[in-house]
Amino acid sequence: MGESEFLAQAEATLTAIEGALDRLNDEDMLDVECSRSGNVLEIEFIDNGSKIIVNSQAAMQELWVASRSGGYHYRQKDGKWLNTRDGSELFAALSEMVSTQGGSPVVLG
Repeated sequence: MGESEFLAQAEATLTAIEGALDRLNDEDMLDVECSRSGNVLEIEFIDNGSKIIVNSQAAMQELWVASRSGGYHYRQKDGKWLNTRDGSELFAALSEMVSTQGGSPVVLG
């Protein structure tokens, strides 16, 4: 995959994550605030001040996630972002991280 294709897919993924979390916030399912700065999405949980950071790494063609549970790298394969260590899918893993840190069960995209 070329860099421009990676950047477009990473941008679409970050936008989808942010949109899903904004909807959950608007529906009072989760008290969260998202902010974007370039290729970095910062998710802050208002109740406890914890954060999850999702950012794209163009040189590696990966999305990186930092949360209370650790740091993770995801690379696209067959249209899905998969963890480079255990093969778990990004949205499923993020759903678990957000549920744990936010205190409410949620499912993202």
